[in-house]
Amino acid sequence: MKDGALSIAMVSDFFHPDVGGVENHIFMLSSNLIRRGHKVIVITHSHPPDRVGIRWLLPSLKVYHIPFPTIASSATLPNYFTFLPYFRTIIVREHINLIHAHASLSSLGHEAILHSHFFGVRTVFTDHSLFGFEDAASILTNKLLAAALKNVDAVICVSHTGVYTIPNALVAKQFIPSPQTRPINIVVLSRLFYRKGIDLLVATAPRVCAAFPNVKFIIGGDGPKLNDLLQVRERHLLQERIELLGSIRHREVRDVLIRGSIFLNTSLTESFGIAILEAACTGLYIVSTRVGGVPEILPEDMISFANPDEDDVFRAISEAIQIISEGKHNPQDAHERVKGFYDWMQVAERTETVYQSVMQSKPISLWARMQRTMSLGPFSGPIYTVILFVDCLFFIVLEWLMPREDLDYVHVHWEPDVFAKLVASSN
Repeated sequence: MKDGALSIAMVSDFFHPDVGGVENHIFMLSSNLIRRGHKVIVITHSHPPDRVGIRWLLPSLKVYHIPFPTIASSATLPNYFTFLPYFRTIIVREHINLIHAHASLSSLGHEAILHSHFFGVRTVFTDHSLFGFEDAASILTNKLLAAALKNVDAVICVSHTGVYTIPNALVAKQFIPSPQTRPINIVVLSRLFYRKGIDLLVATAPRVCAAFPNVKFIIGGDGPKLNDLLQVRERHLLQERIELLGSIRHREVRDVLIRGSIFLNTSLTESFGIAILEAACTGLYIVSTRVGGVPEILPEDMISFANPDEDDVFRAISEAIQIISEGKHNPQDAHERVKGFYDWMQVAERTETVYQSVMQSKPISLWARMQRTMSLGPFSGPIYTVILFVDCLFFIVLEWLMPREDLDYVHVHWEPDVFAKLVASSN
């Protein structure tokens, strides 16, 4: 590797072959960091039936699929001590010196931050979602996140809510608008979960279909709220007006987007929303709830905002249909504007600056970490401190049972520049 290059491990429950904004963010960021001369691997969970062990993705991205099953929403059950033997072996073998964890709901990411400091490995965390305090799940998620952040060296947010702000990006050439005239179809591409506001979609879609006979809904995605959409379609006899596509691969996203002229996002919490950016780049007019970092993504003339309630979402959709019907939105102009807003190489460069700052900072001592953890509160503080202490003892036992000199280390025997020249010559 080049001088100053880092060995980085991206850790998250959310990665390919699952489809979503976090998954795409990790892959694109990793790819561009590799192009900048760094070594990057990904650590995630397994996928049935047989995606377990090591897989390789272009361009030379190694992915470790740990044999942990998921419990819900592609997330694994928190198992701090079970993950440590796998994690220790990978980090030591691959000579990793920086961990970059992603997503608030990723148990693997939280646990990687907890374990990393035993190796002298520095940590960065990127938060892709925002959670309120209106339900038990959000409160628990915030508490788990608070515990993880007591041990992290730096935090990145994709909207203006964090210590370092680095937005998402996209590859604009993958989202070129169709030159053909589009029907007034409303496209929704989302995980079908409560947090994504699918209840708002269920309530609003029949009203829109009744008010605008020429409008159809094209909905891609999967999740527990799929049954609600199926029921409302049956109840209102909208089989010809609401098309449910199921899970969509990322390479199929543009093919779905060019079938519509309006993109609808009904999320109740959202820090950035890469799907919004992809839809706008494909030339769609955007309708979205005004939550989280969504107002920072696009200029106001490219998006209509609504409060997260049924009546206001219906109003915003009606406004968007009028704009499209009157020809006030040009898809090609929208593509050209979005193309210059966000670039993955710029994101990689800014992330690299965060990495350099972390590597130059003073490490957090174990005693300081325990003090920080105790400050979580009279109940959760002692619990997490005990977990931290037991984790430390378990790490010492593993060092004795599986000495580092007995591990099979990974060595790079080729130069990335030479490899890049060979690939270019073969093409």
